[in-house]
Amino acid sequence: MRAVVKDGIATFSPQGFLDGNNANAYLSIEDVEAAKNLKTDMILVSLKKVVFFNRNGLDIFIKLFSKIRKKNIATVGFCDYDQNKYDAIMRFYKGDINFSLFKTLGIAYLFSSSYKNLNKSVLIYSEDGSQRSAIAIELHDNGHSPSIAKSLEEYNERKNSFDYEIDLTFLGQMGQKIATRVSGNAIIYTVSSFLDIEISDNFNIEYHNNSLNVGFRLFIFDAYKVISMNVHALNFFSRLSTSAAEYNATICFVGMKFDKTQISFKENMEDAGILFYNHMDDILQNKKLLKELGASSAANIKNKRTLNKESVIELPKFINAAAVTIEMMTNSKAVKESAAVQSLTIDKKEGKIASSIGYYGDLDGMVVLVFPSAIAKKACELLIGEDTNDIELILDTLAELVNIVGGKIKTLLADENISVNITLPRTYQDIESLLEVVQTRKGVQVELSFNGDKFLFFLTR
Repeated sequence: MRAVVKDGIATFSPQGFLDGNNANAYLSIEDVEAAKNLKTDMILVSLKKVVFFNRNGLDIFIKLFSKIRKKNIATVGFCDYDQNKYDAIMRFYKGDINFSLFKTLGIAYLFSSSYKNLNKSVLIYSEDGSQRSAIAIELHDNGHSPSIAKSLEEYNERKNSFDYEIDLTFLGQMGQKIATRVSGNAIIYTVSSFLDIEISDNFNIEYHNNSLNVGFRLFIFDAYKVISMNVHALNFFSRLSTSAAEYNATICFVGMKFDKTQISFKENMEDAGILFYNHMDDILQNKKLLKELGASSAANIKNKRTLNKESVIELPKFINAAAVTIEMMTNSKAVKESAAVQSLTIDKKEGKIASSIGYYGDLDGMVVLVFPSAIAKKACELLIGEDTNDIELILDTLAELVNIVGGKIKTLLADENISVNITLPRTYQDIESLLEVVQTRKGVQVELSFNGDKFLFFLTR
């Protein structure tokens, strides 16, 4: 089954049932080699004529995607599906989606060079805020006019007045989706059912430790759906809290009921420094409490690692990911003014905001981006949809933007067979809080200029 190539997109179109055996029958060695050598923007598998598929069937094509990614830079993924097929793919692969999904082939064309600078009006909706932002940025960079709907209700109200409407679409190359969320610079983990020894296996401790390294200091466990826990879970959370204390970090539980769990467990967890609240809003809507719990503080006592040679070698990729994204959003050109190995130095702290994001895997470290307020506002304007001086909205949107930068870093490193994961971004309205995190660390500081406004890039560990 050879791909059909039209206007820069190569499309495979399997039919009928797509399980492991049938999928293998669709792709010969010659087909794979031909796909790897295609000079196209995208290589997609259309599911329009597929009646049934399972994960084994899709995995055959995903292995092909991996081989293509190693040979060229084409976007790879699936297209032409309905809600049920989209839900099935998301269920099969959960947070590990490194390919793209386009509801229709027509939507895919909007992201290709064939449709560049046609200035199509596009309404975007996704439940995932980072995906909404990623889609908008890619369309904006391709010369279109995207508009974001922040809810399904808004999407349904506004559609039918645009050239294109986009939903059920996922840009897998933009990063990763981890089973956590961030709100008010607090990382929120969701736990449920009966908590036992498996919590230590299921909890991503490497991700958690790297979030501490980036500067997160408040971790909340959403425990509304927890039925009970045993002593193994109690010991795990007690150890987690003791470790967090080395960073002046706080761990909270919200919504936890103790009618089926020994009340002594709660007392032991409180002795370990864990706090309990009845409702999430008791924390997130109380700015004074957030500050007291550490969401506004970033003191870093423990980490004093030095930047390694491997990260320095990849420095141009890190800078490129940040500069290209900001160039897109501000319609300005990045000019490199200086670079030096040093501690982070910010001469004028007023009128600046910042964000940091961590990476870990084959390489580990963190990227810090320091924005003048004017650049941050301009860069976020597209994603917000209007000019605003609401600093909390700007900070939230800046986090989405930096998450996209992290996704680009991940993709650029993957092209060199370097595998990393990324943390959620941590934002800083107060530059002093950022300096508390990185004051003891040396790294590479690069000063860039966008239309005369100074922007700092800092790579460290």
